[in-house]
Amino acid sequence: MFSSRDGILLIEEVGFEEIVEKTGTPVYITSRKKLEENIRVFRENFGFARMLYAVKANNNLTIMRIFAKYGFGADVFSLGELYLALLAGFDRNFILFNGNSKSDEEIEAGIRAGVKFSVDSLDELYTISEIAQNCGREVKIAFRVNPDIGAETHPKIATGLKTSKFGIPAEQILEAYEVAVQADGVVPAGIHCHIGSQIRDVEPFVDELEKMFEIASELEKLGVRLEFLDMGGGFGIDYEEDGECRVEKFAQPLRKTFERGLQMLKSEPELWIEPGRSLVANTTILLTRVNAVKKAHRNFVAVDAGFNLLIRPAMYDSYHRVAVANKMGMPAEELYTIAGPICESGDILAKDRKLPKVEKGDYIAVFDAGAYGFAMSSQYNGRPRCAEVLVDGGSFHITREKETVGDLIAKQRIPEELF
Repeated sequence: MFSSRDGILLIEEVGFEEIVEKTGTPVYITSRKKLEENIRVFRENFGFARMLYAVKANNNLTIMRIFAKYGFGADVFSLGELYLALLAGFDRNFILFNGNSKSDEEIEAGIRAGVKFSVDSLDELYTISEIAQNCGREVKIAFRVNPDIGAETHPKIATGLKTSKFGIPAEQILEAYEVAVQADGVVPAGIHCHIGSQIRDVEPFVDELEKMFEIASELEKLGVRLEFLDMGGGFGIDYEEDGECRVEKFAQPLRKTFERGLQMLKSEPELWIEPGRSLVANTTILLTRVNAVKKAHRNFVAVDAGFNLLIRPAMYDSYHRVAVANKMGMPAEELYTIAGPICESGDILAKDRKLPKVEKGDYIAVFDAGAYGFAMSSQYNGRPRCAEVLVDGGSFHITREKETVGDLIAKQRIPEELF
């Protein structure tokens, strides 16, 4: 999906320069072929589970529409993500409204949309119950359980530890369901869990699923009829090598665990998973232009994209592969550090990478940028956000227009007395 010809980076059959002529830089470029390949691999390996796309990873409406057409459900975390999921055409029966701090407005919108809720606290349960009754609706819910399971990942994206802000502690979860069984307007229908993101080992997921079945067995004694066990997502990819998720490594042990767990239950709940990064990360590059090269403590390559567009390296010290898009295949000569234009010393996209000689006017491709790239972008330092493009074979489509400086003030108002 990403190759080269005569030293020029190709996205499918399109040279990057053809895209840049239309969009300028920076620009996010996605390969539809790679996206659909990832979908196929997940469907082949996780055919025993229902897949809910984690919208937080990449909320581009075109990409979401592709997932909806392939029959995915959606994991949403806000009113905005709910709106996008409905607009993209996801089946609302398989939209789960997640989150630890939903507003009353968001809860009412979710209830009226007819989606299911992952409930994070008893306060939220009481609010859902009250609003559901006021709306004359009945809402299917799952509590999010905190299993206190550790996994090797960055502390900021570990969500299953007892110190996490997410979920109800496992030792309190049965009491929470007892309350829900008696509450009006809600129907306990599942269990939800999520232990973190970018997890490369399968063992924590197996532990998580086993814990969920233990809870499910106890819930059946309360009379809860379980329709689904949602174990979240978090399957990691290989950022340093090829950006791939070794899906079969996760799927096979989880299938065995799921089938074994079902033998403990009278009901036959579906297994739900919420892949995001593992589906979209390696489908997309961030293409950025070199404004200057400077020899200092390091060889700094100053480009026109910074952590305003890709915050992962600054926030998580994350690694992304980079290449000189107009010098593909040329021998590497020197170490370079790719630095963005933001007024922060931490605005580094890639540190000490051996690359062909880099010059002003060259283009740097940052790989595996499809997850938590544009979705976490901002207008910091007064920088409009860039365009997004979908490549489909020999053609491409601009799926999000780049912003202008006018967008920086689109919602601002100056009081009359200041004129």
